[in-house]
Parts: sequence; C-alpha cells; structure tokens
Amino acid sequence: MSIDAVIVGAGFSGLYMLYSLRQLGYSAKVFEIASDVGGTWYWNRYPGARCDIESMQYSYSFSEELQQEWHWSERYASQPEILRYLEHVADRFNLRKDIQFETRVTAAIFDEKSLHWHIETDRGDHVSAKFCIMASGCLSAPKNPDIKGLESFKGHVYYTSQWPHKEVNFENRQVAVVGTGSSGVQCIPIIAEQAAHLYVFQRTPTFSAPAHNAPLDPTKEKLWKANYREHRQKAAEELFGILFDSMTKNDSALNVTPEERQQIYESLWETGGLILLAAFNDVMLNKEVNDTVVEFIHSKIRAIVKDPTVAESLMGQYAVGSKRICVDTNYYQTFNRENVTLVDLRKESIEEITSTGIKTKNTIYEVDSIVFATGFDAMTGALLKIDIRGRDGLTIKQKWADGPHNYIGLMTAGFPNLFIIAGPGSPSVLSNMILSIEQHVKWIADCIDYLHQNKIDSIEATSQAENEWVNHVNEIANYTLFPTSNSWYIGANIPGKPRVFMPYIGGVVLYKQKCDEVVSNGYKDFHLTKRQA
Repeated sequence: MSIDAVIVGAGFSGLYMLYSLRQLGYSAKVFEIASDVGGTWYWNRYPGARCDIESMQYSYSFSEELQQEWHWSERYASQPEILRYLEHVADRFNLRKDIQFETRVTAAIFDEKSLHWHIETDRGDHVSAKFCIMASGCLSAPKNPDIKGLESFKGHVYYTSQWPHKEVNFENRQVAVVGTGSSGVQCIPIIAEQAAHLYVFQRTPTFSAPAHNAPLDPTKEKLWKANYREHRQKAAEELFGILFDSMTKNDSALNVTPEERQQIYESLWETGGLILLAAFNDVMLNKEVNDTVVEFIHSKIRAIVKDPTVAESLMGQYAVGSKRICVDTNYYQTFNRENVTLVDLRKESIEEITSTGIKTKNTIYEVDSIVFATGFDAMTGALLKIDIRGRDGLTIKQKWADGPHNYIGLMTAGFPNLFIIAGPGSPSVLSNMILSIEQHVKWIADCIDYLHQNKIDSIEATSQAENEWVNHVNEIANYTLFPTSNSWYIGANIPGKPRVFMPYIGGVVLYKQKCDEVVSNGYKDFHLTKRQA
C-alpha cells in the first residue's frame, strides 16, 4: 500500500493534519494506538482533568462553522468535554474513515532509493508513504515510577496518564497520590472529597494559581463568536499565543511601587489562570522580579493553609514558571481537611512499596489505592519509542543521544520528508498548543503542496541550519529563568535524559516570522531533491 502521507496520532495535531491534506487532494492514513480520537484527552481521564487555557481559545480556528456551532459549557473545559469536541470534529469532517485505531506504529524507515518512508505497525501493517508526519504529542509518553516493591502491592494502582475508562470510586478507601504536578493538583481535591483518608506524597512543591472556573459567560461567548477572527489574530500576536482578559503591564515590576505591584498581583490572582506569569514583562527574565511573584504566592499559601508547617512544605523555592505553573480548584484549601496528610519527600523519601502501602524513611503508610501522578517523558518520549531510521540507517535515538537536534522544531537533518508537529525547538508547550499546532500543520501542508507543484521528491533540513537553530533556542532560553529548575522542560524528570531546554521560548510571533521567512526564501535552509528526468 502506497499513499502520500502517514500521520502518527489522532489528537488535535493528527486530526487537523488529516483534514488539511485532504483539502489539498492528498491521500493520508492515520495510525492511532487508542480506540478512538483524542490523543492526550483520550488517555488523561483522571478526576478533575481539564485544560489550563480558556475554552474559547483552546479550540480550532480553521473552520468558522465549527467555531460558531460548538458551545463550551465552562470557562476551562474539562477532559470529557474536550474529548466530545474532538469526537465531534472527527465526525463532522468524516475523518474516521482514514484513521486506523488500536494500532501502534513500531517502525518508520526511510528508503533512500525510493525516497519513501516504510511504516510498520504492531498489527502487521506495511505502508509506503512519501511523507511521515509525527503527530504523537508532547505529553503522551507516560513516566511510570521505578519504585522498589511496586509489583508486590495488593491494592489498586492507577496512573493519571492512563486512567480507567470506567468510573473509579475512592469512598471509604485509604488513598495515596504520588506526585504534585498538574495532574496531581487537579485530582487531589476531588479524591480528598471521596477518600476516607488521602496521603499526598510531594517531592517538589508546585506553584499553583486558582482557576476560578465557572460556567461560560454567555455574554463573553457571544462576543467571541461575533469577533472570532479578530480575537484569534490578537492572540497570535501575544508571546504565548494566549489572549488575557485582564490588563498586564508591559514594563518591569521594579518600575512601579511595591503597593502598585501588590495591587496588580492581587487583581490577576482574582482573575485566575496563567496570567500571573505575564503580570510584568520581566517576570521570567529577572530573578529579583520573579522573587516578588514567589513571595506573593507564598503569602497566599500562608493565608489559605491553616497549619504553618504544612504551608511551609507547600511553598516552592525555585523561580515560579521555571516548572510548569498549575491552575487549580481548591488545591491549597484541600490541605485543611482532616482526612488529608501531606508527606514531604524532602524529609522522608520513599524507600519501597509494600503489599499494603508505602514505606518511607520514617513511616509506613497503609493504603488501599495508589495514584501515580508522575508525569511524562515530555517532548521526545513518544518519538523515541518508535524505531525511526533516516539516511544510512541512522536512528533518531542515535541522532538525539545528547538532546533533540532539529530545525525550527519541524524537521531533523538526516531524516528527509519526516515532519514533527509541535516538536522540540518550537513554542509547543510554552504556548497555546492549538494555535501552535494549527501553525505547524499549515506550514507542513503548504510545504508538501509546494514540493508536489514543483516536482520535488524530498526536503531535508541542512545540518548547518539545524545547529544554528539549536544554538539559538538555547541562547534565548539562557536569557530567561526557565532553565534554572530541574523541570521536564529540560528532561530532568527522566533519569539519564540529556539536560537540554527543549521548547522555544522566543514566543509564537518571532517563531512564526522565522517559519514564514524560511518559506519566502524558497526553503533555503533545506536540501530539496528534484525528480530525475
């Protein structure tokens, strides 16, 4: 079987990629390991799972009809609602007929003679395609814990990244949640309401801001739908591709009085969401400024959490934003409940899991259920799970042995006609993912069409352009506070993973300008191979 393109993954990226290629008249097939569409939003079904970007912006913009007809029920959409949206998109545009579910791509091997990719799956499929497009997601390869004795535990074990499809009830159970990143912060308050007792095992405290989630304001929805194009354009002109309701200050926090600074922080805290990081233009550039945000959040934790010792344990001691900031509903308040115990793993690390619970240096915690909210092998994990081989049999594992090397987050030298959507070296996880996905998909679709129209067989990033881009990504990152923490942005959560800052922090505006410049210059940073006469 030979087609124009194979797409790996049927989440936001894969669905729009399929739609876009179809619109241009190209044949494409999607392979998806899940039993339905959704990607991240198919797997992450844990209690409280929802997006941290407002619903009206965390959605496709490519179809005006879709924008007008879909109604979001909440300010921040929950996982079930986002999944329903993606199912609706798949049905509305008749996408399922080109998606093969319950199929894992095991290998993608480039044939230098035919200039085609040969795709293999765990179901025995062998497909030849001119283009291979990885829509496998930035946060789709779970990081499962490596803890002594886990296999001996006789109770229930759950992973937020692979939650059961049936409802899980924690009533009358003694429950442990291990991990306090985004998924832990979202599920802990809900599990605490059900469990007889909840033990929260925290290694590194998170910074979290309230969501102030609520039913979507009908007036706001009407305003957005009446001016969707204008709102989308304004969002695309913002650093992170997100349009905030409240005013932020395009100035240094040090240029205002402490009283005015406090007033701005208070206002943005009441607004809720990620906006606190955008309060001033140097929050992520100047440690002295960042420290004022840290102290503000610490003051909120002290005010919310009644036990001073617990409050102190919940306070992060790193630059806020250098690890993913969370958006929550009653996270800090949950630690005032009598049935919740915070276990600070900086004081008593986990030694092993027994048949009946978790043993730390100081205590044995007897539990019926363990929930692991331990995150992902971000940005590169899903790609490195596939045997991807480019020129001369070079594997992507070998190519990326000391960190991901690619050009503008889209292509990597030595791997012709292999595209990556929202890959390392692009804004991806430091932006509104849907805006970044749409920009990438359009670039890829236009590129494929350009190659076809000009009878060009293959496109491949040059090593020089790739090296310059990787250096640029790191140079910009090092101007900021982002690399100062051991975050998943630099792969620090995965033992042995190279410590390289992976997303592009220059913002979606500069990034798109660079991508557009590449095209307007005739793809000058790429090797283009023309068909032989």
